Formats: sequence, structure tokens, C-alpha cells
Amino acid sequence: MASRRSLLLLLQVLFATVLSASAYLPDTGRLAGDDVVEVNRSQREFDYFALSLQWPGTYCRGTRHCCSKNACCRGSDTPTQFTIHGLWPDYNDGSWPSCCYRSDFNEKEISTLVDGMEKYWPSLSCGSPSSCHGGKGSFWGHEWEKHGTCSSPVIRDEYSYFITTLNLYFKHNVTDVLYQAGYVASNSEKYPLGGIVTAIQNAFHITPEVVCKRDAIDEIRICFYKDFKPRDCVGSKDMTSKKSCPKYVSLPEYTPLDGEAMVLKMPTDE
Repeated sequence: MASRRSLLLLLQVLFATVLSASAYLPDTGRLAGDDVVEVNRSQREFDYFALSLQWPGTYCRGTRHCCSKNACCRGSDTPTQFTIHGLWPDYNDGSWPSCCYRSDFNEKEISTLVDGMEKYWPSLSCGSPSSCHGGKGSFWGHEWEKHGTCSSPVIRDEYSYFITTLNLYFKHNVTDVLYQAGYVASNSEKYPLGGIVTAIQNAFHITPEVVCKRDAIDEIRICFYKDFKPRDCVGSKDMTSKKSCPKYVSLPEYTPLDGEAMVLKMPTDE
């Protein structure tokens, strides 16, 4: 009889332990009921961060239609400096995790950051990116759900993801570094790729990754260890790959479309 009581007590303890453990999802530190409903358990923890910066002069040259959310259509207020694309957790083998757990983007969580994000992290498109779990969403929502959710255990919530990215952007001002080295927006000048890379190396003591569209710089990526100390980007090691830029590149200026050519459209859910 005593043996049966001991066994029953042991089973109760084990059951209570399982219930307690199941309230949490692996690697997130979040309660299961806290807007998190699934985890992609097949993805391991990331190795480093890549801060990806867009050059609006290159991206906006493809603008043919405008909408209120497209920063390419702001006329004289169109961005003239590198803007944020995202902060991406990556692997050292060149791949990356994505959509690591479900945490739907909520703009109210970052309401105090919105003014700054509109200026330094704007959408350069009228499109609505796909969300991780079906449907369409905002540019910021896409970055949080696809990349931000994979930043754990370093970054664990939406607000921390966006404020951390903004702080890294301000601390590593690539536009200013290039300007000080004489590399400015121009539709006539071409600059040596090696000179641009060297200017960034001298400023931050790391080698960036540079991505081009034809001969125009499209993105520059600055990479960081998990403690946010700068490090070389994995892509920077292969300057001869198909993704690399030519020896001479441009930083094109963007001239907004004139009134007749510009078709103003309201954003849709398409």
C-alpha cells in the first residue's frame, strides 16, 4: 500500500513538472499564451548579426508608381542617406534562420520609435511583404516576424529588436563615413569599390559586404558578434562571387518623378 502511494505521488510530481515545462516554448523564454503559438524547432541558434543598409538612390530608381507609405515618393524629403533594411541573424555558412516563432507585429509596441523609423527605416516600396504565417503585412512587420523572432536569446521582444537596430545604425553611420572619404551621391561619378570598402574598414575595423545592382551600390552590410562588437561579414570574404560588385561602382542620386509621371495610389492589402 505504501509502495502504491509512493508511486502515485511520483506520477503526480512528474505530471506537474511536465505541465510547468510545457507553459514555455523552447529558446524563446515566452509563455505559450503570450502571442506565441508555434516554434520552428528545426532551426539552430544564429551565429552573428548583419545590419543591412539600403541606398535609396539605387532602390528608388525603379519607382514607377507612388503611395503614401513609399519613402521614394516624398519629393524633397526622399531619403538621401543609407536607410535600414533590417537586422538579420545569420549563420557562418552563409544561410540564415527565418520565422522562428509566431509573434505578430504590433506597431503599438514601438509607438515611441515610429517618427525615427519613418526617417531612418522607411519602406521604399508600395508592396506589402508576405508575413511568416500567411497573408500580407507591413515592411516593419516583415522584418520583425522573419528576422527579429530569430534573434533570441540575444533579443527577445519586438521593441528591443527595433531599438537595438536603430542604435547600431546611429553608431555605425556608413553615409557619414563615405562622405568624409569623398564618396557622395552622384549620377556621373564612379568610385573604386576597393576605396569604399577601405573607408569602412578604417572606420569600423571590419570588412563589410557590398551588394550591387549592375554597377550601382544597392546595399552595404555591417556585421556583429552576438555582443554587438563589429566583425567581418561572411559575404565579404568572396569579392569575386556573382553577388559581388564591379571594380568601379556608383552611388546614384534619385530624382523623384514629376507630377504627371507619378501616379499616386493608396496602399492596398495586395
